Amino acid sequence: MAFQIYCCLVKAASLFAVVAISTAPQSGASADRTKTVEFDVKPGGVVHAFSERISDYECSFTYASQGGTNEQWLMSVGLSNDDRLFSCSVWRPQGKSYLFFTQFKAELKGTKIEYANAYSQTAAGGQSDVALKPEEFTVGDSTVTHADGKFRAELSKLTAIGRTRHDEL
Repeated sequence: MAFQIYCCLVKAASLFAVVAISTAPQSGASADRTKTVEFDVKPGGVVHAFSERISDYECSFTYASQGGTNEQWLMSVGLSNDDRLFSCSVWRPQGKSYLFFTQFKAELKGTKIEYANAYSQTAAGGQSDVALKPEEFTVGDSTVTHADGKFRAELSKLTAIGRTRHDEL
């Protein structure tokens, strides 16, 4: 599994740079190619879901968390100019979440995931991203999920990039 993640990271490094640029808010960026929206992550142990779509592609984030109060999070979705890559990032802009996540799942509909990573802390206030250990989450063809019994309940950011099933005519 670690080797697969390493290979995926190496293979996806250039893809990430391209899609990260396309999902960053830009002046003059086409509204139908990128979108960033706010949503509340709610504690209470109940499963909640939030999703956004661009064109034929959708990102959904499903979770359950405990402790504290609602937190403002962001979801960014983006489609590359050639329609071959779809990206989704979900994160707490203030950095570290104070909620304890009992579960999480991100699903990219209409794509096959080429790169994904999850973080316990995001870069904010002079701090750096802190990635979860590879054994804490599982990357499937279209999903990124917590690993039962290994996930340590800390989540502040989740990023996934999928290759679309776009065919050239």
